[in-house]
Amino acid sequence: MGGSGCAPAQRGVAASDGEGVTLTPAAPATTVDDVLRDGTVYSVFQPIVELDTGNVVAYEALARGPQGPLERPDRLFAAAREAGRLAELDAACRSAALTGALAAGLAAPLTLFVNVEPEVLDRAPLEDLLDIARAAPGGLRVVLEITERALATRPAELLRTVERVRSVGWGVAVDDVGAEAMSLAFMPLLRPDVVKLDLRLVQERPGPAIAEIMNAVNAHAERTGSVVLAEGIEHEAHLAMARALGATLGQGWFFGRPGPGPVEGAATGSLVLPSQVPDTVSEDVDVSPFACLPIDVPLREAPKALLIELSKQLEREALRLGAASVVAATFQEARHFTPATTLRYRDLVERTGFVCALGEDLPVEPLPGLRGAALDPADPVRGEWDVTVLGPHFAAALLARDLGDGGPDAERRFAYALTYDRDTVVRATAALLARVAPRQEPLPSAPHPHTAAPVRPPTGADRFDVGVLVSATGDTLVQGALAATPSGVSIVDVRLPDQPLVYVNPAFERLAGLPRHELLGRNCRFLQGTDTDPAAVAAIRRAVDAGEECRVTVLNHRGPEGTPWWNELHLAPVTGPDGAITHYIGTQVDVTARVEAERALVQERDRTRSYLARIEELACTDPLTGLPNRRRLAEQVDTAIWNARARDEAVALLFVDLVGFKAVNDRFGHAAGDELLGAVADRLGSRLRRSDLLARLGGDEFLVALTGLPQATAAAEARHIADELAAGVARPVALGDREVVVRASVGVSVWPEDGADFPALLHSADMRMYATRA
Repeated sequence: MGGSGCAPAQRGVAASDGEGVTLTPAAPATTVDDVLRDGTVYSVFQPIVELDTGNVVAYEALARGPQGPLERPDRLFAAAREAGRLAELDAACRSAALTGALAAGLAAPLTLFVNVEPEVLDRAPLEDLLDIARAAPGGLRVVLEITERALATRPAELLRTVERVRSVGWGVAVDDVGAEAMSLAFMPLLRPDVVKLDLRLVQERPGPAIAEIMNAVNAHAERTGSVVLAEGIEHEAHLAMARALGATLGQGWFFGRPGPGPVEGAATGSLVLPSQVPDTVSEDVDVSPFACLPIDVPLREAPKALLIELSKQLEREALRLGAASVVAATFQEARHFTPATTLRYRDLVERTGFVCALGEDLPVEPLPGLRGAALDPADPVRGEWDVTVLGPHFAAALLARDLGDGGPDAERRFAYALTYDRDTVVRATAALLARVAPRQEPLPSAPHPHTAAPVRPPTGADRFDVGVLVSATGDTLVQGALAATPSGVSIVDVRLPDQPLVYVNPAFERLAGLPRHELLGRNCRFLQGTDTDPAAVAAIRRAVDAGEECRVTVLNHRGPEGTPWWNELHLAPVTGPDGAITHYIGTQVDVTARVEAERALVQERDRTRSYLARIEELACTDPLTGLPNRRRLAEQVDTAIWNARARDEAVALLFVDLVGFKAVNDRFGHAAGDELLGAVADRLGSRLRRSDLLARLGGDEFLVALTGLPQATAAAEARHIADELAAGVARPVALGDREVVVRASVGVSVWPEDGADFPALLHSADMRMYATRA
């Protein structure tokens, strides 16, 4: 996250008082309001290195809060989020990052990377980014880091921002690529100059998921010249993996930790980015997907029936591509978004990365998760039939324009082109996304999703008398029996479009919470809600497609208010004289009481397990700091040694003893001593990697285990980290209205040289710790 270059407020330091204790008045506790008012957020800068030359070519600005409880960025941003001031904090960090860079001496040929907080883009306009672009210092090039979540939430605004940022000479990077499949889907639309690989790609063992990500990233880099940057490089093995994945830039502790300014004495170079020409397609609302076709593309004519089948084929391609694909479509008018279309696009929403559907009178969210737009009456999209599918290795678009020749709807003719030219598909997709409305949270008064679809009155073909099925037997009691049964009974006609209800008994009306005339002609999916289990729905669809019986318990919703109830559903096919399935009969039983009782038993069992797990956790946790205790760390170190043996790595154990802690206890009391221990625990944890381990041994002693170290350099790296931890501990700690200073003696042992197991390593580190105090 980008931050400012302002230094934290400095406190005065008085003379030493007692063993290692320094006293001085301290500032009051810091809040987010204080930080924003006083401008005390500042930046540290982590180097980005060119792997082939080792030259530092850029720095990423990372936010830090003032000394105190909000120093760590995760706590600072969490506090801002809770206080509703996240947008202000994010803007302050981005703006101040440039000032901090200049104050730290960052200048050409170096480049500065600045992040964007996705949650801010969910709610705030993006003009502040453009203000930063206009004020950017001429001697320092900037790369703006964004995530796929920002595009998925506000695609129109962000596409325009990317274009305008490029127009002032900035670059664009997509961050954490690989963390979510959606980032792969949006890469062609953002055309990033830099693709930043999520750190797990270099730190985890290769597998199918990593292979899929790298196929997509390398294909994009080959097509566009984008630069690939690997994050999380912490040792030689990570560096080798980064090179293997195709990265040419690297970032991580192996090259340097975040600091106040440029790495002293480091060789520098210039970051070469691909030449990007701003694309104006999303800035001109008159540009439509059909207008994106090159002038020399031959057009064909086709009736609506052919376009329907071509569209369905592209939709099937999108389902095959899965979460790494984007689908954009137009439907001219809302009436063309039929119940059958609704079913298909519900599948697309569930199984692809991003889907939008635009048309006259279509709402901005035609289905939960399906994005739309409020189209201008003169928008040329209203006269088009467009379907685009875009993924890492696939691009196709059906782009058609209504010829307006009148006649029956099914016979309307269109001029169209079916293109697989990637540039054209990208432009057409961007033209539609440029119209998509920002995602809005539903209002509290909004109806339940399952009541949102319009009710189509049953036609003559839809109406169905159950007597037709029984007239051949002359059994006049059947209708009375169906009307009297307490179980819901429904019949659907699978021969009609969207398989509507053609009969319901009174019990079904009561279960659905709607009268018969509002039920007939609708597909049963209206009973479902966003919380209905997709697996249960898929089981029903598979059974109907195969013409088989189905038994399933599914969560449904009752009436306009959407009251949930559990439905034990049994579906059975009915065949006609020729043996073909014509109808399905469904019986529904409300088993809510049974399901809730079963869930209550499961919850009670889970609570018991949670209670036992909590007891076990407390037995392995230090109650003061919340850190693991010696017992838990011993288990973790044994596991780390086992993994290190399999990977030819090393494990280091650091014994940390505080010097001067007793004087704090004696002078200020045990409460102050406890507060000091908590502060030291936080400082130690903030300077360790996620894979490292931290525990409190007892009293004023802590243990640190460093995992995954190269055997050849393990001892040197461990000693270096020990020195950094000691330096961090030695910084003043605020206790009430005073500050104290303590020191740390750190002993280091390394597996396998200094011991074969945890007890041996602990003994060796303990002895060396005492040697450092001598």
